[in-house]
Amino acid sequence: MGKTRTPYPAEFRAQMVELVKAGRTPQELAREFEPTAQTITNWVAQAERDAGVRHDGLTTAERQELTRLRRENRQLKMERDILSHAAAWFARETGTVPPKGTDS
Repeated sequence: MGKTRTPYPAEFRAQMVELVKAGRTPQELAREFEPTAQTITNWVAQAERDAGVRHDGLTTAERQELTRLRRENRQLKMERDILSHAAAWFARETGTVPPKGTDS
């Protein structure tokens, strides 16, 4: 498993993208700065998606919304399961359904 590092600041990524747009290659920038050429290429592609130039993936806003919706969905499923278990427990306690494990 590779080591993880803190993400590069947005300003730094934007500067790398601008340098590529100005004519520098990702390989040159990778030799001069820390990120790999592939990382810089990915930043350029994402910037192009965000600008509407490319349509082969999600924009940053769409990716953030997807992350938020997945988190919300996970929370709602957990709440539904808790409510389902609570309703079953209360039903058993009030005697409206037979206890678990009985055949009746």
